[in-house]
Amino acid sequence: MGTEVGSEHHHGSHRDLIEFHPRVAKSGRVDAIVVPTIRHPVWLSHAIRLAIALDCPLVTLHSKWSKPDLLLMPAGLQFLSVDIDNLARLNLPDFATTALLKGTPFARATDLSAKRNMGLLLARLMGWRRIVFLDDDIEVGGHEEVAHAAALLDSYDAVGMHIGGYPDNSVVCHAHRLTGGHQESFVGGGALAVETTRDPSFFPNIYNEDWFYLLGDRSVRPLAVTGMVKQRPYDPFDRPMRARDQELGDVLAEGVYWLLDGGEGTGWRAAADPAYWVGALARRGDFVKDVLRRVRELPPDAAMSRRAMEESLLAALGRLNRITPQFCVKYLEAWAADRDQWADHFARIPQLGPYVADAMKWLVKPGAPPLRQWTSFDS
Repeated sequence: MGTEVGSEHHHGSHRDLIEFHPRVAKSGRVDAIVVPTIRHPVWLSHAIRLAIALDCPLVTLHSKWSKPDLLLMPAGLQFLSVDIDNLARLNLPDFATTALLKGTPFARATDLSAKRNMGLLLARLMGWRRIVFLDDDIEVGGHEEVAHAAALLDSYDAVGMHIGGYPDNSVVCHAHRLTGGHQESFVGGGALAVETTRDPSFFPNIYNEDWFYLLGDRSVRPLAVTGMVKQRPYDPFDRPMRARDQELGDVLAEGVYWLLDGGEGTGWRAAADPAYWVGALARRGDFVKDVLRRVRELPPDAAMSRRAMEESLLAALGRLNRITPQFCVKYLEAWAADRDQWADHFARIPQLGPYVADAMKWLVKPGAPPLRQWTSFDS
């Protein structure tokens, strides 16, 4: 669409927070690949091939339309497939961030964060230091790229992979990019190698949960990017509800990372002031309205659906109008408390080694029925 449009109300890139490694000389061991999934098991074929090439276990965490009993795993692959059918049974802390959103328009019914947190707990139980989170709609160019990312975990807490193919953005940012705005993708949990024993953190149940996982005490944790992965295309404007559900997480994450981009001396903790969020919310509103203006200026025969984009942006604005500075501060306070609680919870989880039967008992709360599982590990 010609020259990209910058915005004084939005940072289209957070690349200054990341160290880029286009080529890595050595390979590292991957202890396990963890795939949260809600799709038909056929979507796991790429992850299965990747685990075989890396000679590492594959963990698949299933719910909704994904039925682990339909999986046909190749002989010789170490795998653990778990049916996550009831989040209330999982051995996770009672997060203050979840309680804060419960009963509000901002509550989310997704289980992605819970599955990723279960992957972290399982890594602790099994003694896995380096795991790779991989979404089922992500394809990796080659297993060597994942091994290179694992090698970088010697120096970094997390290593993402460049996401090519369809861009990994929120609905609002997709609209910004499609109307000529400068918009890049940040590191995401869809293709993320993590060192599990260093400065443990968790994924809150909010959009951009991976951005929160990557935060440290003041700024982002040691973070690098290497390699290339490809996200399968989808229509971000297929339903306005998507943009509405993303808005709180987009507001909070973009507001926090705006401070980090600017090198604020107190880091993200400057966001503990409601006065900061008065300006941040106004800035967000100006940004979305500017994107909406550009959408309405698109020609009627534009390749993308102008009407669908407009409806999504209006949904985002409607949800934005319900977010207050005080609520933003409360959420960040709850997140900081949850991060401390998670570290305590994580430290109490035993390191059992490669004994899946024992590990599975620790994945549910005391007295809760066991999770259904399918595994090739010796019990």
